[in-house]
Amino acid sequence: MHPFTPVYIPVGVPTFHLESARDQFERSIRVLKSIDAGFVCPEEMLLSLDKLRAYLDPLQPDLIVFQNLTFANAAYMSEVLRRFTCPVLLWTLREPVIDGGRLRLNSLTGAYSAANTLRAFGGRAFAYTFGAPEEDEVGSALRASVAAARVKKEMRSLKMAAIGHTPQGFGFGRALDGELMQAFGVELEAIEARELIDRAKGYTDEECAAYLEKTACATCGLEKTPERNRLDHARLYKAYSDYAQANGIGALASRCWPDFFTAFGTPVCTVLSLLNDDGVAAACEADIYGALSMWVGMRLSGEPVFFGDPVSLDEGENSLTFWHCGAAACPP
Repeated sequence: MHPFTPVYIPVGVPTFHLESARDQFERSIRVLKSIDAGFVCPEEMLLSLDKLRAYLDPLQPDLIVFQNLTFANAAYMSEVLRRFTCPVLLWTLREPVIDGGRLRLNSLTGAYSAANTLRAFGGRAFAYTFGAPEEDEVGSALRASVAAARVKKEMRSLKMAAIGHTPQGFGFGRALDGELMQAFGVELEAIEARELIDRAKGYTDEECAAYLEKTACATCGLEKTPERNRLDHARLYKAYSDYAQANGIGALASRCWPDFFTAFGTPVCTVLSLLNDDGVAAACEADIYGALSMWVGMRLSGEPVFFGDPVSLDEGENSLTFWHCGAAACPP
């Protein structure tokens, strides 16, 4: 898979004030490169369809920042959309001078044309920002679009695991491998919970000592838990960690009750918590879409993500309380 490639497409026509357009062009490149040094930018403004086509020919963009340096008709956006299906951020420049005289850029009128074309191409969704290159809102929109497009690309190399099946009545968390591949490009494999339980039962205490030590360092009050549960937790932690590493699993959703209580005697909650600490998005109730949402949150934030149930609403405080059995990552 080629590296993440964001592409800047600044279009216009030569009948507007080119000094103002060139100033915006150069400032825009500086801002884009400060956000992601990998931004592909043209050496000159794209002021004709021929120049646009020549610039686009070798590209494989993962994100397009389409900017009207000046007004440009719908043919410019149409040329882009017939080639690429990646996310688009439409960027309209603020008119630099309003003095009753001739418009310098007329970027906004061009943006209406471009946006109408986006909608005409099957209702293509797009992000939008308005303003000069150095404006804070513009920078925020650019950074958000780059981050989202990067995650979307990374998702196409994500491999997930469903460990066991969702309990009755929890079908909202089920996913078919074909659906995940078609919608997100995600590969899904499935394994029965009993397979990992059997692996865990086969480990010795010595093989699991490092996992128990790590859990003790990351949690409070572990010593108050019955010894058998501590040792069995370490066995499960090793089984899940080994499975994830051996199979390249970036996110997983695991069945919990009743299997781990009846067939193993120790729940899997803390294992999922520590997997989240380790950078593997791990959801309970075998909720695949929950695990995928966690993975997205972890990629965007660079931090573990909590996955829980909303259990209490306080209108006076304007607060919502979330809870779950213990699958939250450990505090730093």
